[in-house]
Amino acid sequence: MKPRQFLSLLLWISAATAVGAVHAAKPQAEPVQPVAPAKVTDRARVALGEKLWFDPRLSRSGFISCNSCHNLSMGGSDNLKTSIGDKWKQGGINSPTVLNSSLNFVQFWDGRAKDLQEQAHGPIANPIEMAFTHELAVDTLRSIPEYVGEFRKVFRSDKLTMNEITLAIAAFEETLVTPNARFDKWLKGDKRAIDAQELRGYQLFKTAGCVACHNGQNLGGMSFQKMGIVAPYQTRNPSEGRAAVTGKDADRFNFKVPTLRNVALTYPYFHDGEAATLTEAVDVMGRLQLGRTFSKQKNADIVAFLHTLTGDQPRIVMPILPPSNDNTPKPRPFE
Repeated sequence: MKPRQFLSLLLWISAATAVGAVHAAKPQAEPVQPVAPAKVTDRARVALGEKLWFDPRLSRSGFISCNSCHNLSMGGSDNLKTSIGDKWKQGGINSPTVLNSSLNFVQFWDGRAKDLQEQAHGPIANPIEMAFTHELAVDTLRSIPEYVGEFRKVFRSDKLTMNEITLAIAAFEETLVTPNARFDKWLKGDKRAIDAQELRGYQLFKTAGCVACHNGQNLGGMSFQKMGIVAPYQTRNPSEGRAAVTGKDADRFNFKVPTLRNVALTYPYFHDGEAATLTEAVDVMGRLQLGRTFSKQKNADIVAFLHTLTGDQPRIVMPILPPSNDNTPKPRPFE
């Protein structure tokens, strides 16, 4: 057997094994734990992080904030295929929801950040996102007396570095959980919280094998999986997935499984945003990941179940940001 033929055989066996594992996954009882309300232990740090979350002065243009791509009025996403950043540059990947992101085992689609604090470093200095530098972000905040005083109060020192900035942002993000979804109420014993069609959809979600990847409290966010196990996923998006981090060809097109919490709000779907609706996403996932073609009725049942996963959205009172002064670096939107 020629090397290329042998490699093809290995890949086929690997895919077949993965599909078999999915189909062999036994319906579990109720493995999902309801999302609990956030426990805030340091309100001052959270309040500082909230201001930084909404502050566009952490971007080169003075126009883009964390909330621009993770809009808390839109399910913590931006409802675009890929986000728009500095100078209207189009990003390379769909913006994942920030809601319940503290429940994920890693951050970003390719898992390159181990936690929310590490993730918060990325967008500020990314040239096609906020397009600033960490040094300028620090200088900007240091030039604003109210921020200096607030950082001193929160961290009990005069240090104001990216470490303190990202610690505060992460503390705020940890509060962005969405309890009280109808499905969670059902898990707690309220059998009237979901209707007959939604319950059929949940049972099918389990028996079809969806739970093999979308499991845990966040119904996802706990593993990397290949996009296109049964058949290749056709996309024009150049994202390599986990391979961009590990450099291993075996990790190509492996992405962090997205959470299904609040999924009815976070369209479009997949890392490239190519699935415009839940109906389309369920169809593609069934065929490419499970080797199943869902009937129109079964597809509708699963979609109905997914709508029960929308929880209480964060209620944010927009913070009043401290004003800049004469020494604050000026925005450079057109340079």
